[in-house]
Amino acid sequence: MQNDLVISLDGMGGDNAPQVVVEGAYLAWRKYPQAKFIIFGDENKIRSLIKKYAGLEAVMEVRHTPDRVKSEDKPSFALRNGRNSSMRLAIDAVGRGEANCVVSAGNTGALMAMAKFVLKVLPGVTRPAIATYMPTKVSGHGVVMLDLGANVEGDPKNLLEFGVLGGVFSREILKIANPRIGLLNIGSEAAKGHEMVKGASELFATAAHLPGKYIGFVEGSDINSGTVDVVVTDGFTGNVTLKVIEGTVKLIKSLFKQAFRSSWMMKVGFLLCLPGILVALPAVIKLIKRIDTRSYNGASMMGLKGLCIKSHGGTDGVGFANAIGVAADMALIKFNEKVAHELKELGIGEKGLEIKAKKTMSQA
Repeated sequence: MQNDLVISLDGMGGDNAPQVVVEGAYLAWRKYPQAKFIIFGDENKIRSLIKKYAGLEAVMEVRHTPDRVKSEDKPSFALRNGRNSSMRLAIDAVGRGEANCVVSAGNTGALMAMAKFVLKVLPGVTRPAIATYMPTKVSGHGVVMLDLGANVEGDPKNLLEFGVLGGVFSREILKIANPRIGLLNIGSEAAKGHEMVKGASELFATAAHLPGKYIGFVEGSDINSGTVDVVVTDGFTGNVTLKVIEGTVKLIKSLFKQAFRSSWMMKVGFLLCLPGILVALPAVIKLIKRIDTRSYNGASMMGLKGLCIKSHGGTDGVGFANAIGVAADMALIKFNEKVAHELKELGIGEKGLEIKAKKTMSQA
């Protein structure tokens, strides 16, 4: 690639495409001025939007396609019939080496199916994983969680690989020097959990080299506590957990709105408290940013030979820009090269797992 950072965009993926995609690209470009974009979709709609943002036309190439993957399309259908869709063509650009990464807010299942088919998995990775990062009670500290739905089932080796992927992301992107890696379980005691989780724990505990420190089992309440940096689980459990967290956040927001609108006394009380709120405004703004889901938008489909980022389908321009930021950061630090190095150090090569165990006292 001639440019240092080329980002491929699915211009028609998501609830509010292509408006959100173009706006997000502009906002991301202001943060990453070296970036250039290739956007796929309806050329007439996209070009009319680009003209609204000064300078964007010079760094964004538009490639026309009328086809798009619908939100209701099954992955198998999209894979067979979506060869000329904006999503597939955006992924193909990464597969051909024209772009460093791809970002889409489209159908998650279709995106994973297409990305896995086109980009293939990294040597030593059995299955890719969907990962995202979330806020914790500790200020400035994020937690990485994976898998969030790429694989309904798995085995201990898969979980070990996920730990490596999440550990590298936490260390390189979130800048946590020695990430604490935990396995999600129904309890922290060693005797709890099913055989797959117990087997994975044994692999983690005996691994001679990890991009972080394995701390054992963690519970759901630990995810946002700040006591762990990487939470590893299977895709079924991870997806259910993520949806519960998202639903809880929406519930809390809804309850606050209902409370303030419940009576005229509440509204009067709010007005009386307004001077105090204005004094505390900087702290309030900081809090809002910490819990703003747009700040954590951008799930990484890790373990593929090419970088693929999934944006939330209903996000706005700010959220999509943050998803592009995740893709840009991973491309700039050469994420996949670092993952390949860690897998090799751990003993996971093209032939699979040949784990290098820690030396026992009798061997030392």
